[in-house]
Amino acid sequence: MERVWNAKWCLGKTFSSMADRMRRVNEAVREVVSARLVEGVKDPRIGFVTVTSVDTSTDLRQARVYVSVLGSYEERAETLAGLESAHGLLQQAVASELRMKRTPTLQFVFDESIDRGMRITELLGDEEP
Repeated sequence: MERVWNAKWCLGKTFSSMADRMRRVNEAVREVVSARLVEGVKDPRIGFVTVTSVDTSTDLRQARVYVSVLGSYEERAETLAGLESAHGLLQQAVASELRMKRTPTLQFVFDESIDRGMRITELLGDEEP
């Protein structure tokens, strides 16, 4: 009896498991960075920061960390500069708490989705029925 290789089944499982793995990696990195920021980073430029999501490359070399910052544009810029200067400490925390083949280089990006959502809510609230 000859075995038949089912390529469609194999591809579906491979992509599905890769997507699940990347989702778990992204969530783990987000939790570690968030916990470290809650514990406190000694940089006074870092204010009230929320890590909204993390997007890690498939080769685990880069991780884009999306953050939301409460405050004005200048405070956001200062906070992002503080996070960039503390990225080594945060990257070390990720390396020590997670067992991964590579530790991704962290890049901090301001997440504008919350501001966009607030703007849409504001516009919808202005309309009268």
